[in-house]
Amino acid sequence: MLVKFTSNVAGELMMFADVAKRLLTVAGKECSARGVITFEQIPDIVARLQQVVSAEKSAKPENSAADDVEDSNVVSLGRRAQPFIEFLELTARDKEGFILWEAPQAFGN
Repeated sequence: MLVKFTSNVAGELMMFADVAKRLLTVAGKECSARGVITFEQIPDIVARLQQVVSAEKSAKPENSAADDVEDSNVVSLGRRAQPFIEFLELTARDKEGFILWEAPQAFGN
């Protein structure tokens, strides 16, 4: 299932529900079929997501070259969060910016 995020400033961003769930959970949002992120909420959400990205980077142990090949098939939350963080930051440039999301059904379970 896809979740579509629409910003009145930055356009649209689509992602699979499992990724959206992880990101919205970090953001403190309920994974309902429809939701909103207001301008006032964006700085806190960006900070939360950046903390997760930083924690993930610092927790990653040094890998050998063989481990890197195995891990290349796994996309980390930090990598998945980056486009969403940029989307949030672009939206926050306008003091009236907001983001709506839509999915065919709730995806929090």
